Amino acid sequence: MTWRAVILGLIAAAGICGVTYYNDCVLHQSLLISDHMPVVIYGGLFFAVALLNPLLRRLRPSWALRSPELAVIMALVLAACAIPAFGLMRTFTASLILPHHHALKQPAWREHKVVGMVPEKMLADISHDEDATLTAFVQGLSEGNRHISWRQIPWSAWQRTLGFWIPLILALWIGLIALAVAIHPQWAHHEQLPYPIARFADSLLRGFDSAQPLLRNRLFWLGCGAIWLIYAWNYLVGWFPELIPIKTNLAFWPLAKLVPTFMKGGGGRLLHITLRFMPIGFAYFLAGDVSFSLGIGPYLWCWIAGAFAGYGIALEAGDYMSLRPASMMNFGAYLGMLLSVIYCGRHYYSNLLRRSVGLPGNAGTEQVWAMRIAMLALGLFTALLGTAGLDWPLAIGYAFGTIVIFVVMSRITAETGLFFIQVWAFPCVLLWGLMGAEALGPSAIATLCLISGVLLLDPREALMPYITNSLRLLEWHHVRLARPAVLCVVAILLGLCIAIPVTLYFQYDRGLATVDSWTQLASSFPFTNALGVHRELAARDTLEAAEACTGLGRLLAIRPDRACLTGFIAGLALVIACAAARVRSTRWPLHPVLFLVWGTYPAWRFAPCFLIGWLAKTLVVRYGGAQLYRRLAPLFIGIIAGEILGYLTGILAGVAYTLCTGELPRYNLWR
Repeated sequence: MTWRAVILGLIAAAGICGVTYYNDCVLHQSLLISDHMPVVIYGGLFFAVALLNPLLRRLRPSWALRSPELAVIMALVLAACAIPAFGLMRTFTASLILPHHHALKQPAWREHKVVGMVPEKMLADISHDEDATLTAFVQGLSEGNRHISWRQIPWSAWQRTLGFWIPLILALWIGLIALAVAIHPQWAHHEQLPYPIARFADSLLRGFDSAQPLLRNRLFWLGCGAIWLIYAWNYLVGWFPELIPIKTNLAFWPLAKLVPTFMKGGGGRLLHITLRFMPIGFAYFLAGDVSFSLGIGPYLWCWIAGAFAGYGIALEAGDYMSLRPASMMNFGAYLGMLLSVIYCGRHYYSNLLRRSVGLPGNAGTEQVWAMRIAMLALGLFTALLGTAGLDWPLAIGYAFGTIVIFVVMSRITAETGLFFIQVWAFPCVLLWGLMGAEALGPSAIATLCLISGVLLLDPREALMPYITNSLRLLEWHHVRLARPAVLCVVAILLGLCIAIPVTLYFQYDRGLATVDSWTQLASSFPFTNALGVHRELAARDTLEAAEACTGLGRLLAIRPDRACLTGFIAGLALVIACAAARVRSTRWPLHPVLFLVWGTYPAWRFAPCFLIGWLAKTLVVRYGGAQLYRRLAPLFIGIIAGEILGYLTGILAGVAYTLCTGELPRYNLWR
């Protein structure tokens, strides 16, 4: 690890935090990050290896970046990717000020004072000058092409709430980075997880090595060029409609009449297939049960949901952040996966915990200190939850649920390479469903849901999965993990210092034009839930008793929702049973990841593509054997690279168009 790599990595991290919101929400371009394999980062790595390094090597060999340096740069910039988009800033500031806007439009909110159910410090302060703080955020302050100055942003209205949220976020993120370092040896060495995303980056970094000349392989360039051409041509079609597009959409609507149960469960979304080539490429390198499970899962879900719908039971009924059997089943599956992971590594984890508290054990020193930092940081996170008015049962329960989600998401990316994950479950909903409204009360539900709206609304870009893949890449290139982990914290601090002011600037400059409709709607979820609970408890004449519950009194007042409890137990049981069957039988065809993702949007979107990749690998291995499988590997790596470069080309073309004409791009590939 060199100073050159550290400086370049921090500059790249600052750059991604400075331009992402502008690209996504002002230019409305294809998303720069959007998932756990950001096209701008991995596309940039491809250009660095294929174009920049050869050029630098020609000018002066010492100028070329070595693979360990590129791995360090990747780690720092990936850590920063958790900040500027869906990981945080896409919804962060809007969630803290738009509830005041909703309250102005909703008489019931004002009547029941729902915004006042959360501590004042959790929301932006509009009491001093509502026009300059709230109205300016909603309407924007720019006039035509004349933009605002930094002084026009009401910084004072944000000081108090940022003083609460930033320490909370940092405590969680530092704890997750340390936890990723602590558990890394078990996943990487003892269980030998494949880390497909990190393996793709590693294959590019080793592209010019004599032992693995990937970038000199014709099959690689054939796959890369063909897929890039498809996306580049279709991008041109968006600008010039008279051209004939290359069709990547397949519709099977005539089959709907043959499968009524399937359609009742939402199967219509699987009858319109959009080919995405990255899942096909990754499926080629996965174990057969993994790719098959990722492919078949949504189809099983639709059959099961349709069967329940036939009996009048809607598994997906309800809003995004509300009590739903499907959400509770999803969280039960996540907990089941965590328990399975802990059981498989029980000896390592027990030794690690013993050494972390000073007892004898044989865990490595680096992992022991990482575990100690994780316990301190996550303990601080729990304590900071308490300062939001949550007593200890709720703070501990919420912190535990948050850790479950991020650890299992990291496990999914490390084991399956699934780069787009949406967790349709929240710790707030878990506590609400398992404890009941009487044990929580409307104020606690509003507070818990608001925290989830900031930290977990759409964790398609989560820090711990980024760090998990970065650690494996660093290790493959012989970089010790402790220093890069510390530098990732520095990258996060730098990214927050840039992303928060930049985001607020564009939001006050353009108003709600930079806040998508989903974010505007989601900012109302915590208080809509609290209002519903308030009315429900008032109708039962239990509102005062619920608001009076604290500490142990909450545990005595537990009344779980039966449907949610059933869904939670079902998800837990399915994953544990599947994991046990997979361990006991080599012929067991399913992987537990099926039950983690089968009811989510990414699974519906990618399921057919994973099945195509699974079928391709099965046929190659059956009829060509291991030799043909290895020979075709560069082709499928090229397919992954081609899609990344195709999207990156569209982004660069849109930026160039805006710089040259001053107009917004008229077409993008991602949205």
